[in-house]
Amino acid sequence: MPVKSFRPLTPSTRYITIASFSEITKSKPEKSLIYTRKKTGGRNSYGRVTSRGIGRGHKQKVRTVDFRRNKLGMEAKVVAIEYDPIRTARLALLEYKDGERRYIIAPVGLAVGSTLKSGPDAAPDIGNALPLKIVPIGHEVHAIELIPGGGAKMVRSAGGAATLMSRDNGHAQLRLPSGEIRLVHEDCLATIGQVGNTEHEKVMLGKAGRARHRGIRPLSRGVAKNPVDHPMGGGAGKTSGGGHPVTPWGVITKGFKTRKKFKQSNSMIVTRRNGRPMKKK
Repeated sequence: MPVKSFRPLTPSTRYITIASFSEITKSKPEKSLIYTRKKTGGRNSYGRVTSRGIGRGHKQKVRTVDFRRNKLGMEAKVVAIEYDPIRTARLALLEYKDGERRYIIAPVGLAVGSTLKSGPDAAPDIGNALPLKIVPIGHEVHAIELIPGGGAKMVRSAGGAATLMSRDNGHAQLRLPSGEIRLVHEDCLATIGQVGNTEHEKVMLGKAGRARHRGIRPLSRGVAKNPVDHPMGGGAGKTSGGGHPVTPWGVITKGFKTRKKFKQSNSMIVTRRNGRPMKKK
């Protein structure tokens, strides 16, 4: 998918880049598979702001995506490639032989008219969902389950792909896009190929209006505030405070580990994304 840029005739077109949407074949979503997204404004059930910088934005229709691929053995035809406003990847609309339609994440190379299948008897072709015990070693996969039958949880964003490295003792070893090497049960389903819309990271908003259109509100820097409003505020002239970057409530924001030290799934991680081996209990 190419990215379009513009001549800098105005300040807003100087840095802005947009997706060409050349791969989109259907402009309106399938009515039976959508519902309106409720806006929270970053507020919880008590009406208190729990996530700052969220508000307004365009109304969005949520597409119900089939992450389970549980119509095993039944062939489906790709009817259209569509845009999804709440995710970076494109969606493929499938129509099964019984007439049911479902959305899946569209991988690179998937075209309208292609025939897809899921289950242990499916071929390792682009868009097919297979158990990891059948996927050939070295293949790229995405939309990977963590629990057999639990639906895809990993590698679902634009351009993402994990590599199947090996299989042993009922588990498959995968190298994830982050660099982490992780064990996944070999009965878990994974879709063959790389997630489409690979050039999404090259898209630049370029102006504040495009951020507001997405429901992103502006935030003031901590160093620009007064000491009464932020731990990093105050000081004569421009200064970063000299301390470690923190939130308005004093919680460290950079280099602060948020993963639980003794999380149960730690035993499934072979190598962390920083290249170091995972410490076991």
